[in-house]
Amino acid sequence: MSEITSITPTRPYMVRALYQWIEDNALTPYLMVDATAKNVQIPTEHVQDGRIVLNIASRATGNMSMENDYIHFNARFGGVSQEIWVPLPAVLGIYAKENSQGMFFDPNEYDNYQPEEEPFTSTAKQGKSPAASKPKRDNKAGLKVLK
Repeated sequence: MSEITSITPTRPYMVRALYQWIEDNALTPYLMVDATAKNVQIPTEHVQDGRIVLNIASRATGNMSMENDYIHFNARFGGVSQEIWVPLPAVLGIYAKENSQGMFFDPNEYDNYQPEEEPFTSTAKQGKSPAASKPKRDNKAGLKVLK
């Protein structure tokens, strides 16, 4: 039984793969998130029924990072830039806005999974957000596609 619980969940890999597929097909990737999950940092004014759907298209986000334990990016809500943190256990699904093709995940996938270390425990104990422990990105000019 311990061998089974040490296998990493498939969710982070499937989210990254479907995100890439949706973007490659010029569709808009939407991420459905459990807003009640631990360590979720989202704009709470947009939560409905304990969930929020986020547009994670590359044109709608900045500094996107999809790791095995979290998704982090900057996005604008009502013209105000906000830092978003979504732990992977809080991701309920990813799908294309235009045709609803995508995947929703087993809510129990993380029940028996024990990571080597909790990604946010040290910052959560100090009362800080997960963002507080991450190094800031240097503000350097980047390329922009103009049409």
